Amino acid sequence: MAGPDRQFWQQRFETGQTPWDRGGPHPQLQAWRDAGLMPTGSHVLVPGCGRGHELTVLARAGLTVTGLDYAPAAVEQARERLQAEAPGLNASVQQADVLNWQPQAPVDLVYEQTCLCALHPDHWRAYADQLQRWIRPGGRLLALFMQARRDSLEQGRIEGPPYHCDIHAMRALFPEPLWAWPAPPYGALAHPRAGWFELAVALVRR
Repeated sequence: MAGPDRQFWQQRFETGQTPWDRGGPHPQLQAWRDAGLMPTGSHVLVPGCGRGHELTVLARAGLTVTGLDYAPAAVEQARERLQAEAPGLNASVQQADVLNWQPQAPVDLVYEQTCLCALHPDHWRAYADQLQRWIRPGGRLLALFMQARRDSLEQGRIEGPPYHCDIHAMRALFPEPLWAWPAPPYGALAHPRAGWFELAVALVRR
């Protein structure tokens, strides 16, 4: 498998080496909720959910939430957070390989923050195909496309994670015949690492 394996992520969650973790939910989550894109009663998937900050917010907002993560340590930490902050609500966490996992039925929403940029680009096509299968027609992919451009990109090197999600590559990965794109410009949100940022794009599955 190209890119980091399960043990890579397991070690980081076991040792707390998770610099991408903001210590709370991503600020864009509230912006999308305020815009009415995450209505109460919707079923939302959060692949690469990590410690589960977003899971508790979504569960408290009345959504049915399923978090997915590759690393057992992340799953354990997310479950502990849900138990402490959102007990009894419609939220669960599963240990899963997103390239193989399937929901029982298509969902309304996928909140994509850290999964795509954590996957080696060799696996992006398979993951994009999964997202199309997961989301019902008319459902939404709420994506934060990581902009982590490195100087080595000029020599064609692929470095990560996180991997740089160039907007042209994203347009090819989620093509207009299959996904409805909003018109740019897209909101840019600063990443904890200086010089990096995320583009917030809400796609509709056709």
